[in-house]
Amino acid sequence: MKYKITTKQNNSSNCMVCGVENEFGLKGRFYELENGELAVTFHSSGWHQSYPGRVHGGIAAAVLDELIGRAMCIDEPGMWGVTVELCVKYKKPVPTDADLLAVARVTKNSRKLFEGTGELLLPDGGVAATAWGKYMKMPIEKISGREFTEKEWFLIEEEDPEEIEI
Repeated sequence: MKYKITTKQNNSSNCMVCGVENEFGLKGRFYELENGELAVTFHSSGWHQSYPGRVHGGIAAAVLDELIGRAMCIDEPGMWGVTVELCVKYKKPVPTDADLLAVARVTKNSRKLFEGTGELLLPDGGVAATAWGKYMKMPIEKISGREFTEKEWFLIEEEDPEEIEI
């Protein structure tokens, strides 16, 4: 099913998942969707390998962790998740040298904490990994400091897709 992109989220300089200057990173692009979910698109490479041709499980977990933690921004802009607990279930190998997609949503929201779920999808649409997480809400400035938000937190101006197919 195709969902319209409503908003694009910021990237950073050095993050493993979204950092555009991290030569070993995934350079993920995060998109808020019309259905209230958050999607990330990224490309895996040999740098992310564990067994030959397979992305390391820790990389898959990092993608799902960041994605679920960012999903809070949809309903509460500027509010981010600091991981309290994360449970990942691996279902199929994730290939290296592949264009990949993951999607997440908030499933429970209270004053200080939220929970969410997410799926890492394979190029054929199959589910490679699922995750559930619990996060403490915190503004990005409090997590990383004002200098980060002023110098290393930015919106990438590039042509983006108008919709994401899940």
